[in-house]
Amino acid sequence: MIAPKNIELIEGETALAEDIELSAKVWLFNDDVHDFEEVILQIMKAAHCSSSDAEALTWKVHSEGKAIVFTGDFGECLLVSAVLEEINLGTQIEY
Repeated sequence: MIAPKNIELIEGETALAEDIELSAKVWLFNDDVHDFEEVILQIMKAAHCSSSDAEALTWKVHSEGKAIVFTGDFGECLLVSAVLEEINLGTQIEY
C-alpha cells in the first residue's frame, strides 16, 4: 500500500490527499436512441432529483446536445455516471 502524500496548504498547514475532495461534473450527451421518459427516469435514479428537475435537464440535453446533470465530489460523479450508463446513455466526467 502506498502511503498518502501530504499536501501543503496556506501558511504551512498540511492535509492528506485523501482528505481533499475533487469537485467534478457529469455531462450527459444527447442521442437518438432513448426517449424522454427513459432519460428522465434515469436522471432521477442517478442524481436523486425530482421529476421536474430531471425533465428540465433532459430538455437541456436535447436542445443543447449536452448538459451538466450533476456536480459533486469525484466519487459521487462516478456513481451518477455509472447509473446513467446502465441504459447506455453517453456521459463524461470533468473535473
